[in-house]
Amino acid sequence: MLDIQFIRQHRDMIQSVADGKGIRLSVDELLSWDDRKRKLLQEAETLRHTRNAHSRDIGRFIGEGKREDAEQLRKDVQKTNHRLSQVETELAEAESQVTLLAMRVPNPVSPDTPAGRSDQDNVEVKRVGEPTAFDFTAKDHVALGELHGLIDIPRGVKTAGTRNYYLKGAGALLHRAVQQLALDLLIANGFTLLEVPLLVRTEAMAHTGFFPTGEDQTYRIADENKWLVGTSEVPLVSYHADEIIDLREPRKYAAVSQCFRNEVGSSGRDVHGLYRVHQFAKVEQVILCEASMELSERLLHEITGHAEELLQQLELPYRVMSVCIGDMSQKTYKQFDIETWMPSRQAYGETHSSSALLDFQARRSNIRYRDAGGKLAYCYTLNNTAVASPRILIPLLENHQQEDGSIRIPQALQPYMNGLEQLVLQQE
Repeated sequence: MLDIQFIRQHRDMIQSVADGKGIRLSVDELLSWDDRKRKLLQEAETLRHTRNAHSRDIGRFIGEGKREDAEQLRKDVQKTNHRLSQVETELAEAESQVTLLAMRVPNPVSPDTPAGRSDQDNVEVKRVGEPTAFDFTAKDHVALGELHGLIDIPRGVKTAGTRNYYLKGAGALLHRAVQQLALDLLIANGFTLLEVPLLVRTEAMAHTGFFPTGEDQTYRIADENKWLVGTSEVPLVSYHADEIIDLREPRKYAAVSQCFRNEVGSSGRDVHGLYRVHQFAKVEQVILCEASMELSERLLHEITGHAEELLQQLELPYRVMSVCIGDMSQKTYKQFDIETWMPSRQAYGETHSSSALLDFQARRSNIRYRDAGGKLAYCYTLNNTAVASPRILIPLLENHQQEDGSIRIPQALQPYMNGLEQLVLQQE
């Protein structure tokens, strides 16, 4: 949660950001409850002080034989306790309301974040490669997957319901190959690999900023305080929750994990094939660093560059987008999305996302470090999707298809595919 004094000093800006991000929040209501909490806290402290003073005086009066005075003070103490009980009940409600509303307060956005309401208002800042042009009738990834025996969506739906799938043979190998390629890239760039929990407590989801606004996108384990993660960002950031860590050098962590998302509200072409599915795998990179805007900006470009390097190795055309305020989540300060060209959509589709969060997650998760002067401070966090599969298989299959129906495998992937250079149709 943001510091309440910061919210007071920037109430109009916070309300504007909440409105821009589509978060239901009244900053005035939050501050009104906080005012009430402060008054009740002060009254409770005064009542406790009065009660304690009277209790001491009762003992003194009894010792002095002033029983009537002692009896009167006992009656006053009873009245004080009664009022204190009322105040504590009201205080508990006020504290609950403050916490509830404060958890909805969004992170401010960077000065260079574009205005806008949706991904249609994101701004292109870089383009690498040009959309693939074919001189034959190209197939989409579903048709290619069926033709080569890579993807089986009907049996996925039969087994697990809509937006589920099986990957088979070379399809499953490609799925694994892009993940390992991404992991090797990150490890070479100084990231420490972690195997992480996929079931986490509610607190981990809230402290990393995915709750309360993203609760409808998350699968809950019935009758337990556990949720399936939609990204390993949650356990990676939570790894240092409630710790004071050494940040003389940024902490760089990577994980590959299964991820689960409800994808409420998705429709149209987004639910065709493998674009928006309920279960997928992601290689995530997370960085914890000192509270330096300059360092955070540099690291944001660094992790975005890792995702770009992967796409270049996969020989895929893409563009980098500066994400507008209306397409941002509650927790994000600045964000870049990478969109890869998908021929079947005749458009770029989001495949990667990079975010700088300043100290938003660290405050919630209570992750601190000692600065150069020895003072405790909350760290900054950043994250990026190095690769998400099977979505990445969409541009991988579609852009590299050949007229004879074969699919070329980029050179960087071939070592992870047992040297296979292309997928060819089996002769019947």
